[in-house]
Amino acid sequence: MKIIGVTGRSGCGKSSVTRLFASEGYPCIDADVISREVLEPGSACIKQLQNAFGSDIVDESGVLRRRLLADRAFATPEGTARLTAITHPEILRRINVHLQEAESSGARLAFVDGAVIVGTPFAARCDALLVITAPYEQSVARICARDGIAPAMARRRLDAQTPEQTLREAADFVLENNSTPECLEERALSLLHRLEREA
Repeated sequence: MKIIGVTGRSGCGKSSVTRLFASEGYPCIDADVISREVLEPGSACIKQLQNAFGSDIVDESGVLRRRLLADRAFATPEGTARLTAITHPEILRRINVHLQEAESSGARLAFVDGAVIVGTPFAARCDALLVITAPYEQSVARICARDGIAPAMARRRLDAQTPEQTLREAADFVLENNSTPECLEERALSLLHRLEREA
């Protein structure tokens, strides 16, 4: 089974592409959803995070105070590294469980949708990397519409992410989302058929 990583900056249309692939019957694993799941009550990561960042990052009912964790973890590069060291192994373990299930079910292709793949250990697990790109201001408009935030906030979020050029250099395939949703769908299906032939 071939594993295709799907990545791109915020507001690029990544989810639209993976939804399309899922509707064509292919397993699509959302790494961002899994990243949230590992912070749910009862996850093995919670205790380790409390040891690293303080027991008060969890409220009385066992729910993680995400903003407090973020404030402490991202305050220093060491804190960010510690957060990654605690959460990433569990995220990877869960992704691998989903991939094994996909392979057992006979899938020839599986897609892993993640905002952060380039530059992480998971990149080595991918047989190919698909990068979705979109014009900067289109991405800003999509983020504002999706998250209900101001353009300045959307730009700040985009500017903090991996530069598009870095993603393009790492990509095996690039899908340009610079036209209509129908055009993106057409390009994505065309790429999917190519991947099917190569698989």
